[in-house]
Amino acid sequence: MRAPVPCAECGERGAARYRCPRCSTAYCSVPCCRTHRERCQPRREREAAGQDPPAAPSHGPWSLEDILSEEDEQDRVPLQKLKLLGESEELRDLLLNPHLRQLLLTLDQAQDKSSLMRKLMQEPLFVEFADCCLGIVEPPEKENVLPE
Repeated sequence: MRAPVPCAECGERGAARYRCPRCSTAYCSVPCCRTHRERCQPRREREAAGQDPPAAPSHGPWSLEDILSEEDEQDRVPLQKLKLLGESEELRDLLLNPHLRQLLLTLDQAQDKSSLMRKLMQEPLFVEFADCCLGIVEPPEKENVLPE
């Protein structure tokens, strides 16, 4: 896990555990996130104003640099593991559920994804989906398994 840095909004030392996906500014809480969001200047706008060096070209609305900073690299899931998600029959079966599909669409379109994610984690079907994804990407270690 990365070491927390000072919050760019309130200045609290070592408290900023979150980063803005638009500009990578570090902040510590929902109130600081809201304050930051009101005046956030995305990376592309800062580049146009000459405040940042240009980033590598992206193939979509967000580049990898927009989403991950260098210290986030350890949290990145390798492509091979992501491909395993597409090969999972259990995950495919879950995604056939229209209610789960609607939940995922709602999450994708939400402005405040983190708040909605907290609410969705109270929904058993969504928790089952999240557990399935995590089980594929980070299989549980066999710590307490007795040898046969």
